[in-house]
Amino acid sequence: MFELALEPNLIALLAIVAFVAGFIDAVAGGGGLLTIPALLTAGLPPHVALGTNKLAASFGSMTASVTYYRKKLFDPKFWWQSLLATFIGAAVGTLAVDQFSADFLNKALPLVILAIAIYTLLAPQPKDDHHGLPQVCMGHRLKQWLQGLTLGFYDGFAGPGTGAFWTVSSMMLYRMNILLSSGLARTTNFVSNATSLFFFIGLGHVNFGIGITMGLCLMLGAWIGAHSAIRFGGKFIRPVFITMVLLIAGKLAWEAWS
Repeated sequence: MFELALEPNLIALLAIVAFVAGFIDAVAGGGGLLTIPALLTAGLPPHVALGTNKLAASFGSMTASVTYYRKKLFDPKFWWQSLLATFIGAAVGTLAVDQFSADFLNKALPLVILAIAIYTLLAPQPKDDHHGLPQVCMGHRLKQWLQGLTLGFYDGFAGPGTGAFWTVSSMMLYRMNILLSSGLARTTNFVSNATSLFFFIGLGHVNFGIGITMGLCLMLGAWIGAHSAIRFGGKFIRPVFITMVLLIAGKLAWEAWS
């Protein structure tokens, strides 16, 4: 277990970032694009930043997942194979990331964050006109497994932007509207977060004090964000979200590579 004493002002700043990230994650996904750079900037080693982020993110993704489920925007019986595939992918991804050196992660994470931010900015947005679940067929099950394994592995290995990837890819693969896609994204994101957290704890890569503090703030932000998304949709937050991500990731990349 890794513990790092931080100044009260820095802890307060991390709490604010966590609240904003929880709100963003529940609306559009990608809260980790804020929390991981913030944890790295605070001085946590890369492996510990990833593990601590999983602890905090589990609070937020659980809150958002329950909210969408209660609003009947997620059907666990329909998506159980996606959940199982996500669990397997996240377990493999988390074990894989532990094999890489801290120096490699210091240099690689900013590039990953920048690439995902640019993708989120440029990716075409599917039309929001399909209000039902997709038809069950062999191709549908194959899509569930490929999507779950791929995004589960990515979330276990790095994580930033996973929720946004789930939402966008689900809208494209299954032709669902953004609310149903977000309901799936929030629940699979919770599964991958919780799975990765279990392994990160076993590997000693979690700062519990920081993670729980940020997690409680993420819960509040996620509760407000999920209700806002269900009522208004997520388009209003996208420009601010992308701007913040690019600024933070650019700062980290400069520090790592200069």
